[in-house]
Amino acid sequence: MKPVKVSPSLMCADILDLKRELDIFAETGMDLLHVDIMDGHYAPNFTLGPDFCRRIAEHSSIPLDIHLMIENVDAFIPAFAKVRNAILCVHPEAGYHPLRSLELIRKLGAHPAVAVSPATSVETVKHLLPQAEMVCVMTVNPGYAGQKLIPQTLGKIEELTRFAEIEGLDADIEVDGNVSWENIPKMLDAGANVLVAGTSCIYDGKQGLKENILRLRELIEAHTGSS
Repeated sequence: MKPVKVSPSLMCADILDLKRELDIFAETGMDLLHVDIMDGHYAPNFTLGPDFCRRIAEHSSIPLDIHLMIENVDAFIPAFAKVRNAILCVHPEAGYHPLRSLELIRKLGAHPAVAVSPATSVETVKHLLPQAEMVCVMTVNPGYAGQKLIPQTLGKIEELTRFAEIEGLDADIEVDGNVSWENIPKMLDAGANVLVAGTSCIYDGKQGLKENILRLRELIEAHTGSS
């Protein structure tokens, strides 16, 4: 199994204390920073934008994992691709030509990724995976933090893991949605190696952020035998 990466969700962060939290992420060795971009159309919420991403990248050396839950995505890819070393993740059903979107991301110097929403089949994205460095399996519907796991989405992680092995693909498999203390072992067993950490684990409010990150690291190590 690949080393497990953690991508804290900045949608769940304390915006008024964000610098301190970014410093904690650097201190604790977080691998990525997950940034949800929503436009009120594809996803029924409004969140963050390219200026926010650029400011985060100016302060933190941790690569940004930018999840583009937006319509007309090709028009906005150039703005987000300016963020240093960013991963840009697109939803194939949100645009007309997703393969072109992935090619544009790579052409502009960013890292292409593709998302699989709960209503999107794995078959829909298989032909895109050779062009993607990561596939993000959403285990809740796009839009809001704090939702419950849709159980059948775990099977998509397993299916993608098998497909990647058969085809010799090296894409990371990310899981996004209700990544909780209870669900993480099941997600890892299914084949996920990137965990989007939000209100179900490191931001659950039961302990401090640093303490919860330590707890998450210990859970991963105990379950996989690696840190």
